[in-house]
Amino acid sequence: MKTTTVFERQAPGETVISHSLERSVKKPFWIDDAPLPEVHPILRGTITADLAIVGAGFTGLWTALLASERHPDWKIVILEGKTAGWAASGRNGGWVDSSLTHGESNGRTRFPDEYDLLDQAGLDNLNELEKTATERKWDVDFWRSGSFSVATEEHQVDWLKESADGDREIFLNTQEIQARVNSPTYLAANFLPRDTALVHPAKLTRELVQSVKDAGVDIFDNSPVKNLEATSDHVTLTTARGSVTANRVALATNAFPSLLKRYRLHTVPVYDYVLMTEPLTKEQLSSIGWSGREGIGDMANQFHYYRMSADNRILFGGYDAIYHYGGKVRSRYEERPESYQRLASHFFTTFPQLEGLRFSHRWAGAIDTCSRFSAFFATAHSGRVAYTAGFTGLGVAATRFAGNVMLDQLTGLDTWRTRLKMVRTLPTPFPPEPFAYPAIQATRAALDRADHRAGQRGLFLKTLDSLGLGFDS
Repeated sequence: MKTTTVFERQAPGETVISHSLERSVKKPFWIDDAPLPEVHPILRGTITADLAIVGAGFTGLWTALLASERHPDWKIVILEGKTAGWAASGRNGGWVDSSLTHGESNGRTRFPDEYDLLDQAGLDNLNELEKTATERKWDVDFWRSGSFSVATEEHQVDWLKESADGDREIFLNTQEIQARVNSPTYLAANFLPRDTALVHPAKLTRELVQSVKDAGVDIFDNSPVKNLEATSDHVTLTTARGSVTANRVALATNAFPSLLKRYRLHTVPVYDYVLMTEPLTKEQLSSIGWSGREGIGDMANQFHYYRMSADNRILFGGYDAIYHYGGKVRSRYEERPESYQRLASHFFTTFPQLEGLRFSHRWAGAIDTCSRFSAFFATAHSGRVAYTAGFTGLGVAATRFAGNVMLDQLTGLDTWRTRLKMVRTLPTPFPPEPFAYPAIQATRAALDRADHRAGQRGLFLKTLDSLGLGFDS
């Protein structure tokens, strides 16, 4: 039987929503707050390199930094289609999650024999990321504050109790969670004290860029790669005005079409929408508590994620996950009024005491979604090219791990990372158009039905689960 959710039962008035959005600008807050200090030159002419990296987001930048530490004598170049961090790396929520598998349930289902190893590897990766930021004195607003998974419907409370272990996940009842963060929608929560950190994504990009440049890495902006050709001893990347001949190539293009055509159906770009409030006043902060600045996510299939910024703004995103026919990444997809209005409505359901607060920024970005929800890896051209993608919204930390995997592969190392089933296997590809669009729309509709039926997954979702396919907002 279909029921309503709390966001429908306790929706604010339309004037509250329209007032909150009327002055917002369509621009990622992070990039607006901390733009890169300079634009790098366009690649012109022909150059050579030991390692060429395509993409200057988190994946490409971490790969470059790790490569410079492992091989300080290498000539390393990065080719970026626009400017460093302009896409997903500058548009995410700034959650630095330890999970490499999109959570325990997904990880144990897909990699049961090695989940414990992957879980520890994710924690180690987060610890190493924190150590790097600390030792290099990066100004990135890094907080190891943990996170809350909150129940907003009765059936979700049982889910939390089942996963709580008293150590990694600590169960909080209604009074305990509302004492930490004051929302009338919260029925219970699990607190994960060490699994999550928060960061300012654009500041992290800026520090990574400076660190790789200090290590001698050359970055070329506005230099999209048009073609990849390989011979027995090198790989050539061609742009509109130049080319790079390299011994090894790492592809870090994520939501954009892979230069290796055989993998283009392994991801689809799904658009995620985000709002950022104005800074809260002292009175507004007092009304919600939240002094620990934890990250928060709710438990539905169509979930929200939210967090505080250093200047006391609230980022509120998620719920809608929009795929556009043809699987293209287009700037026009970023303006979707119904998604921003829905987010604003859900925000004031969550924090009704903040009615009157305005949103300063609204934006969207494409998530490189794959059917197993976590990154996959591939090599080509006799191991001279490595490729990773499919982070499905949890790439802020996992991209660092992926950089290490690709470097292991490109140097022919047999390591515990390269032996992982996660690294050696591929997710099921999505169908091509015209089949992808109706299939994804049907899946979104089934997830919405489950959220309105006490979380009960229907036959369609159960069938996808059995086939190792899936879709998640």
